[in-house]
Amino acid sequence: MFTLFNGLWRYRGFIYGSIKREFQSKYRNSLLGFLWNILNPLAMIVIYTVIFSQVMRAKLPGVDHSFAYSIYLCAGVLTWGLFSEIVSRSQVMFVDNGNLLKKINFPRVCIPTIIVGSALLNFTIVFGIFSIFLFISGFFPGIVIFSLIPVVGVLILFAIGLGMTIGVLNVFFSDVGQFFGIFLQFWFWLTPIVYSVTILPESFREYISLNPMSGIVMACQTVLVKGTLPDWSSILPATVIGIMLCVLGMRLFQRRAAEMVDEL
Repeated sequence: MFTLFNGLWRYRGFIYGSIKREFQSKYRNSLLGFLWNILNPLAMIVIYTVIFSQVMRAKLPGVDHSFAYSIYLCAGVLTWGLFSEIVSRSQVMFVDNGNLLKKINFPRVCIPTIIVGSALLNFTIVFGIFSIFLFISGFFPGIVIFSLIPVVGVLILFAIGLGMTIGVLNVFFSDVGQFFGIFLQFWFWLTPIVYSVTILPESFREYISLNPMSGIVMACQTVLVKGTLPDWSSILPATVIGIMLCVLGMRLFQRRAAEMVDEL
């Protein structure tokens, strides 16, 4: 573990530079540049708010506020977006960086670190815009919002562990990545993002609770919609599975590193 963090620290300049280049390359030929990072989440928030609170008059069970469902939906979509970005990019990180792995000698753990750093940067910007909306709408949870930090930490742990494991397998079996892309779409709808678990039959709620992402998403929604601390036990499955996947992913990579370079 010490060697791992020592390698990251020694190559911190490489990690920072890579994250910076990724961010800049997204808007290299754009007239508005960085402003798109503000306009895109702002458009999402406005659309969800207008359509669901004003047009459809959607209500969240147990919360009597016109913006409650819009905030519930945005909280779920933002949380899932961070997870989806990390795991989707991680599953192809070794394939996409094949030339880099062959030519440059550096700690390979830098690659998932760059992915997490880039995703967190995008998430921070979007969440900052969303926080302004929460404040304006009177839904800002106050100091309780800091309880999202460990929840997001568990999300990252679970996402990068899953992504690394699939990423190694995807080098040898490309069908794994294709299948997971389809599975991710079903996973979205099996997670209480668009709907609340309270509207589901009791028999279905038990299956939903087996989904590690359900606990994470619902924890974020509890904080942002109700302004209360989340049920910490709900993120325990994702924590345990995330640790196991990280260990599995690292071992797979260490054992198959030479074969991966040849395959790439």
